[in-house]
Amino acid sequence: MTHLSHHTMHDEADTRRFAETLATAGQPGDLIALSGDLGAGKSTFARAFIRAMTGIPDLEVPSPTFTLVQAYDHPAGYALYHADLYRLESEDDLEDIGLDDERMDALLLVEWPDRLPEDWRANALELTFTYEAQDKGSRLITLATKSGSWADRLTKLHIGNEPPS
Repeated sequence: MTHLSHHTMHDEADTRRFAETLATAGQPGDLIALSGDLGAGKSTFARAFIRAMTGIPDLEVPSPTFTLVQAYDHPAGYALYHADLYRLESEDDLEDIGLDDERMDALLLVEWPDRLPEDWRANALELTFTYEAQDKGSRLITLATKSGSWADRLTKLHIGNEPPS
């Protein structure tokens, strides 16, 4: 992975603002992979990201834990999928939920991305959420990507190459 950056979120409002900023750079064909500790902010991030992408601030964004995938419409006409792959046991299960057919024309926001085939993650934006050791209420979001496209977009947003705070 390249283009590492680390961002401390002091509260949920910080996480929401960060998600809203990243949402301005999302586009069809993107995979945004969310990994990390339970309760570290992945769901808060996902809800804010989806609301920003759809332009509907009060949109109900249920967890896809039981449905596996939730679909949303982007105003530009492409689909946005939020998937929770925790319950998948094999790559064949992934084929059954239909994401393979959609991934090139939609934006995928995926929790538990370790269940994806490795080639799916080649150009992903990887976000890892952890608890901040120095401040018990804070979370650390680490961004990494191998994608030159994501690196360019993050640079334009002035996100990237920061040392851990």
